[in-house]
Amino acid sequence: MELRHLRCFLAVAEELHFARAAERLHIEQSPVSRAIRELEEELGATLFVRTTRSTRLTRAGKLFLEHVPRVFTALQQARDSVKAAANGFHGQLRIALSDGITPSRLPTLLALCRQEEPEVEIRVSEVPLSQQIKGLHDDLYDVGFAQSDEVGDGIVATPVWSDALMVAVPARHPLLTHKRIPLEELLRYPLVLCDPQVCEGHARHVERVLRRAEIEPLIAERVASCDLMMALVSAGFALGLTGAAHIAASRESGVVARPLAARVPPLTTYLLRLADEPSDELARFIDRVQSIESPESTRPMQGHRSEPPEEPTS
Repeated sequence: MELRHLRCFLAVAEELHFARAAERLHIEQSPVSRAIRELEEELGATLFVRTTRSTRLTRAGKLFLEHVPRVFTALQQARDSVKAAANGFHGQLRIALSDGITPSRLPTLLALCRQEEPEVEIRVSEVPLSQQIKGLHDDLYDVGFAQSDEVGDGIVATPVWSDALMVAVPARHPLLTHKRIPLEELLRYPLVLCDPQVCEGHARHVERVLRRAEIEPLIAERVASCDLMMALVSAGFALGLTGAAHIAASRESGVVARPLAARVPPLTTYLLRLADEPSDELARFIDRVQSIESPESTRPMQGHRSEPPEEPTS
């Protein structure tokens, strides 16, 4: 099995079209078809069902697709390690981020790493939680961050940071008559929430909070980042629901933060690692993580940016 076989397979699996896969690889279609045939012969399984109208993965093809991207990730990491060694680095720490990480903390953490151990190269990857868990088991990452402790066997999830869950409200919105917003009132309006495929832990936490009310939420949009959520809130498109620090870090004007009236659990960021004894390098990194706290999570947040004039509470 050669890398060209895997490249062709990945292109066809993602495009589900041989001609588009060939165009993406900048080669003719016949070498792509030949590579897939050779790969299927070597594996002893059919990877694609191909008709005149469509191309789709077989069950064997879907299983193979779960593994192939990790081959290329490992290969890229090997290249990066060699380049890092050539540039004078004497170690590498591979960090996976899922669900986003409180904006004020990540630069602080990375700056501290560079200050205390400049010889260790830091590599950061943003991946969905399920990929992070697989990557930790497959030695693609040394440590990760996510807003979920539902990570299965063999991984330790240590709570390190917490943020109050807040409502992001457009300026001059009727809900700003409330200093603390009742959940039932919140659910009268459209919401923009994080996409569970991208921010699984964050979305799961918000969903548990929304389920407290016997009202079906009206979800106007699912987004892949809090930055886009804040842009839509600022435009008056919908209300948002996320951590206080994400709202505070937003560059969008016209967004006001309000807490929920009911007491709800904060958004907790967990540090994920294999259950094995951490290396000395990783242990020092964990100590740095636990030394960092953000002011946004230690005090209530009453407003953000263009806070409207004081109005009577309801």
